[in-house]
Amino acid sequence: MIATRDAYGQTLLELGHENPDVVVLDADLSGSTKTGIFAKAFPERFFNMGIAESNMVCVAAGLAAGGKVPFASTFAVFAAGRAFEQIRQALAYPKLSVNIVATHGGVTVGEDGGSHQAIEDLAIMRALPNMTVICPADGPETSAAIRAVAAHDGPVYIRLGRARVPVVFAADCEFVIGKGVLLRPGTDVTFITTGLMTAEALDAAEILKTADISARVVHIGCLKPLDVDLVLQAARETGAIVTAEEHSVIGGLGGAVCEALAEGHPAPVERVGLRDVFGQSGTGEDLLAYYGLTAANLVEAAERVLRRK
Repeated sequence: MIATRDAYGQTLLELGHENPDVVVLDADLSGSTKTGIFAKAFPERFFNMGIAESNMVCVAAGLAAGGKVPFASTFAVFAAGRAFEQIRQALAYPKLSVNIVATHGGVTVGEDGGSHQAIEDLAIMRALPNMTVICPADGPETSAAIRAVAAHDGPVYIRLGRARVPVVFAADCEFVIGKGVLLRPGTDVTFITTGLMTAEALDAAEILKTADISARVVHIGCLKPLDVDLVLQAARETGAIVTAEEHSVIGGLGGAVCEALAEGHPAPVERVGLRDVFGQSGTGEDLLAYYGLTAANLVEAAERVLRRK
C-alpha cells in the first residue's frame, strides 16, 4: 500500500531529472504534499509561496506562459476553494498548462476534520471550461497520470489522498487522459468508480460473486473529459450502474455518469458517496465506514439497483 501523494512526490523527482523545464510550487505544505522531495533535489526550481495559494496559482500561470511545466500543490480544500478565482481566471480561461495537484482530498484526511476534508472539489473543477480533472486509484496510476499531464496542453486538476491505499494497477500501467479502464468483466451490474473507491469495488465484486452476481468494475481515473463510450457500454451490457466516490454525490463522478446516461442510455443508478453533508474528525477508516464508503456498502447498493433493473 502507498499513498497517492507519496507516488506524486517520487514521480516529481524523476521528472525533475528528465525535464529541466519542470518547476514546482507549494503553499507552505511541502512536507505533506511531498513536493519537498523535489525541493531538496532541485532548490532552484522549487518555489515555496507561503500561505498564499491564490498567488501561487498566478505565479504558476506566469511560469507556464514562459514555457515552463509547473506543478502547483496544496491541500484540495485550499486549491479548489481559496484559489478558485485564480484557477478560473488565470488558468482555465486562457487555457494555460498548469498542473494543480491537490493532496488530502476526501474524508480520509481524517482527524483534521470537516474544515479540511474537500468533498466538493471534483464538482467545482468539473464545472470549469478547459479544465481536465483526474482522480487516480493508487500509486502506480498516480505516477502514470503525473507523467501524462506533464505533456498535456491545458490546465489540469489532480486530486490525491493522504491515506495509504491498496495497489490496483501494475507498476508499468499507462494513463490516457479521457479514458477509463475496465478492471473486471461482469454482466449483471457495473461499478463505476474513482479514487480509492475502486479497490473497494473490486472487493465488492468478489463478495457478489459468492451470490452468483456478476459485477463489472470500471475505473474512471479521468472524470473530465469523461469516457462516455465506456460508461454507455456498461449501461447497455449490464443494465444497472453503481457509482462510487470519496466525494459528494452532487456534481462529482456520480453526477457525470448520470449526465452521460440521461443523454445516451438511461439505466437505473445508485450513487455511493457523501449525501450532501460535510465530513468530521475521525480516522480515515472509521469515516469511510460512517459515510457508507466500503465494499459492504457497495454490495448493498448493487443489490438495490438490481431490484430496479
